[in-house]
Parts: sequence; structure tokens; C-alpha cells
Amino acid sequence: MKGEHRGGRKMNRRTFLASASAAGAGLAVAPADGGQPTAARTDDLNIAVIGVGAQGRILIDSILKIPGIRFKAICDIWSYGQQYGRNYLKKNGYEVSVYNDYREMLAAEEDLDAVVVATPDWMHAEHSVACMEAGLHVYCEKEMSNSLEGARKMVMAARKSGRLLQIGRQRRSNPRYIHAIDNLIRKERLLGRITQAYGQWNRPKSGDLGWPRKHEMSSALLEKYGYSSMRQFRNWRWYRKYGGGPVADLGSDQIDVFSWVFGVEPKSVMAAGGVDYYPHHEWYDNVMAIFEFENEHGVARAMYQVLATTGHGSFYEAFLGEDGSVDLSEVPERGNVARREAHADVAKWNQLARRGYLKKPRVPIQEGVTKNIIIDVRETAPVGAWTLPIELLEPPHQPHLKNFFDAVRTGEPLNCPAEEAYKTAVVAFKVNESVEAGRKLEFQPGSFRV
Repeated sequence: MKGEHRGGRKMNRRTFLASASAAGAGLAVAPADGGQPTAARTDDLNIAVIGVGAQGRILIDSILKIPGIRFKAICDIWSYGQQYGRNYLKKNGYEVSVYNDYREMLAAEEDLDAVVVATPDWMHAEHSVACMEAGLHVYCEKEMSNSLEGARKMVMAARKSGRLLQIGRQRRSNPRYIHAIDNLIRKERLLGRITQAYGQWNRPKSGDLGWPRKHEMSSALLEKYGYSSMRQFRNWRWYRKYGGGPVADLGSDQIDVFSWVFGVEPKSVMAAGGVDYYPHHEWYDNVMAIFEFENEHGVARAMYQVLATTGHGSFYEAFLGEDGSVDLSEVPERGNVARREAHADVAKWNQLARRGYLKKPRVPIQEGVTKNIIIDVRETAPVGAWTLPIELLEPPHQPHLKNFFDAVRTGEPLNCPAEEAYKTAVVAFKVNESVEAGRKLEFQPGSFRV
């Protein structure tokens, strides 16, 4: 089969047999109808990683825990990242080829199945599109791009190439989130009508990232790859050329969960923020936003904040309904609580506990009993705190990466395909627009579609 191609890659014997097997089983490898593509594979997968910075290393650690994945190559423009990636993977049993230009890697590595992209946001579109055009499936970290134009290019490239594109919104694969949102909130309607939501990601103050002087990149090399200095390269998230600010970097993950719960995209946003603490940064160090959602149950509002000067409260999301509320977080030790309002039907909660959907409070609550208890008229009656029966035993990125690799192998649906991730990118960038405009902005019909 020498010289044949599938999606732009040379088709070797292994890929030919896999595709022939898929065709015999009636499975679509690359549908042309614009739907989510699938790829039927049963063998091990060969992958490369573009971007071996902090996030790339986190993803590598998670992938190492997933069976059947072979690291073949890494690519990074910085010698420090190259050295770290090579040595770390060697310790884990992989001898990888190392590149500083992704185009050289794509030309030289002919046996890849997928690429993990963990570069700065402004390069996501270029790297992801090139990989898909080369016939490779892509797992790309969020934000999709530093612009909606780049995000649209990624969606269109996935459609045209028929390759899978998973965006790294890992909460979409988190078993605790899936259980709480799909089962308790949406299917069982445990909380009744959701009237408010809240999310935050707060981080304590910190200085800019430094770098080992012996690994400092030359001015010529920095300029070649679009950076004016090492400080800019290391702290790209704070520059508008390279990223979308903390709302895109941190908030988009949580804003995405809002839409998941309400089942619709927001109809408007009103946001405020500023560069108030770090005057040498270009992006806001604090943002607060209020979203309006409207679904079949009525109007609801969600508030989100991201702060870079305090770690108070860390990061979590809360969903408040007429009959109860749920706190969620990627941190295993927190965000695992459902609270029943005093008036809500306790029989329903007990029934869900018997079915294994909830765990009863360790200290039994005398539901509805207020005898001999003095409650100020300005206070609310105590509520029972139940827990979710889902333990988080894996790193937060691992289930999402596993979903991607399972999709490549067997055609399992992606939990966050490009079209879905694009919607949240629209919202995140609209928050930044609202801060700039200093007023409430409406989302236009069709703005969430590519």
C-alpha cells in the first residue's frame, strides 16, 4: 500500500488494516456530513506532544497513567522544555525524537496517530490545524485560541479533515461533574428549578515567572517565534497578543459548566475588571461577570469571578435551586456537597440515597423539626448537607484524555468536541468585551455557531 494516504498521512500496513477492519464493521472513519467524526482503532496509539511547558507536563503525567499510549516525539521551541520532556519520558521508558519546529516533526514522524497540543493559546490554531491537515487527531488545551477567528479555523479544519479535535475542558469528563449535572440536576431534578449559579477561581498574588539563565533563548530565536523577550515568552498569559486573559485561561472552564447545567448559552453578560494590581501586565488581574440564562424554566443568573491577588475560596462552582444546592470542584476534598432546602421533599433525597446517588449526612438531620430551636426571623432554617458518592481517584485531566484516546480507538463520542468548545470561547471573549465597554452586552443569534 506504499504511497496511499488517509487524511494526508502515509498509510502503512498497521493503519491500513485498522481502517479496513473499521470499514468491514460498518464504522465511519471520517464522515463527510459535518457530524462528529469517529475513528475505529483497537491497537496502541502513537502520539506526539507539542509544548512541554507546565501544562504539557501535567498532560504527560496523566497520559502515562493511560494504558496503550506510546510517546514517539515531543516538540518545543525552548531547549529547557525539550530537555525536561526527553529526560522525563526516558525515565518512564520512552525514547522520543525531539523537535523545535512542529513542521519538521510532522514531516519526519510518519507513524503518529494523534498529537497533544499544549502551547500558548495564540499558537493553538496553527498547530492544531496543521496536525489535522496531516491526518492526525488532536487534543488541544483550552482556550481554543486567543481569537474567535483562530477558534473558527480549528472547527472548520476538524470538519474538513474528518479528524477528531478534543478541547481540554476536563470538567466535561470528570465523573463527579457528570454525576451531579447529568444525573442529579438534569435527570432527577433534585434541586428543582436552578435560579442562580456561582463560580470562582482565585489565586494568591505572585511574581512573574523566571527562567534558568543557562537556558535563556537568544533574541534571534525569540523573534523567530514571535516573542520580544524571555519575560514575555515565560509570562505569555498576561499579554494580549498571546492569550485571552484570566477569563479565557481559567474562567472558560467554569463558564462552560454554567451552560452545561442550564442547557443553553447565556443571553447576556455584564462584566467589570481591571489591571489594578500588576501595572506591567496587559490583561486584567481581576474580573467579575454576571450572566443571564433563559431556558424552558425561566430566567436565571450566574456570577463568576477570577482574582489574581487572593487565594480565598480557591476554585469551585455552586448551583442554587429552589429545592437545594450543589457545590462542585475538581479538588477531591471539597465541592462534593448537596444541600437540601428545609421545605424540599426529603423522601426524594432518601430515595436517591438508597439508589446510590447520594450519601446521607453523617449526623442525622431532624428534617423539618424546629421545636425548642430559636431561629431569628432573618435567618433561614438549617439544611441537611448530603455528599456525592463519587471519589476522584485520578488526576483531573486523565478522564478527559482517556475519553479522547477512546474516541480515536473505538469511536466513543468526544466529551468536548470543537463545536462545543467554540461556544464557550465566544462567551469568554464577550466577557472581555464587556469589561472594555463598561456595560452589559447581548449575545446575537447565531453567534455560537460556525
